Amino acid sequence: MVKRSLTDAAVKRLKPPDAGQIDVFDQGFPGLALRISYGGRKAWTFHYRIGGRLRRCTLGTYPALSLAEARESWRNARNEAQSGRDPATSRKRDTGVTDFESVLAEWLKRDQSDNRSHDAVKRLIDKDATSAWKHRSVLELGRRDVLDVIDSVVDRGSPITARRLHAHLHRLFRWAVGRGIITANPMADLPKPGSETKRDRVLTDHELKAVWQAAAKLGWPFGAAVQLLILTGARRQEIGGLHWSEVVIVAEDHSVELRGERTKTGEPHTIPLSKPAVTIIEALPRVAKSGRDQGSTGLSDLVFTTNGDTPISGWTKAKKELPSFDPPWTIHDLRRTVATGLQRLGFSLQVIEAVLGHSSGSRSGVVGVYQRHSFDAEKRVALEAWAEHVALITIGNAAK
Repeated sequence: MVKRSLTDAAVKRLKPPDAGQIDVFDQGFPGLALRISYGGRKAWTFHYRIGGRLRRCTLGTYPALSLAEARESWRNARNEAQSGRDPATSRKRDTGVTDFESVLAEWLKRDQSDNRSHDAVKRLIDKDATSAWKHRSVLELGRRDVLDVIDSVVDRGSPITARRLHAHLHRLFRWAVGRGIITANPMADLPKPGSETKRDRVLTDHELKAVWQAAAKLGWPFGAAVQLLILTGARRQEIGGLHWSEVVIVAEDHSVELRGERTKTGEPHTIPLSKPAVTIIEALPRVAKSGRDQGSTGLSDLVFTTNGDTPISGWTKAKKELPSFDPPWTIHDLRRTVATGLQRLGFSLQVIEAVLGHSSGSRSGVVGVYQRHSFDAEKRVALEAWAEHVALITIGNAAK
């Protein structure tokens, strides 16, 4: 048994053993020990007797649980043991089910239910974290465990995925602290791996023409959807999940009226439709609903659907039917291309951000609170001008 008068500096300097694990007891705090595993994990443990039997419970991991915090947890656990209550049992009772998979499910239900990316977040965490910690208690997970998972994602060549996994896990553990499931966040002050690569890819007019023409050949449903993305600058999910009831006609002007739950910002967003965009939409087929509940018309309200019940999926496969360029491009780059094109055509930043449905930049902060002008008229002028530009580069002077 190793006993030392521990200090913050001493705890930090303690080295892991070559194999197995060692317990370094904190002199002056009977039963409090720092268990150091050969992999580098450090966990605070409390050794005590209940009914004459020697027991041990984990208080938390270092450095998420500091020396001072470990001593405070030790006092509470020791008081319980001296009163005849088992600290390990009471900790389980207080925190409820603590296996990682159950805590993740509870977090997704309580904290992520309103997140439209709920399913994507679950898939991201399940792929690497749940597969590694499925049967482990969150009480046992330490900084080293988290680093092992995140480093494995980086090592397979996915640093951006690793950064996003870091962000989601950090929020999960922070939530678990707030719910009293764990005493400290093992990811506190843990820096994100690498750096987020900001995309700045903008398609040239030549590339945009090639994509437009390929989309025309691609046909229903993705071809028309891609062309609408080019003409509107909308987000993929906004067009891919478009409803016929969202296409509104006022005084012969067509627009897409999106409710807050259909936008990334949570704010309603109007997308004026240029004449070419209207032509594309009017030529689209109406798909029948499947199943018994077909409503009064039997037609689906979804614009882009193949089964009448759910929006189209399979964008990745459809993207392979479009031209490849060097450097590579993504569907989202069409949105940036529209914004850049409008800037070249002389439209102001405020109008461009209104077209995109942004709530940041020039429309954030105090300006966003007091500046409530919708820019609908300006957006319509901008998108009509952009449609003329697209027609010019794809069809030529005949577009006039």
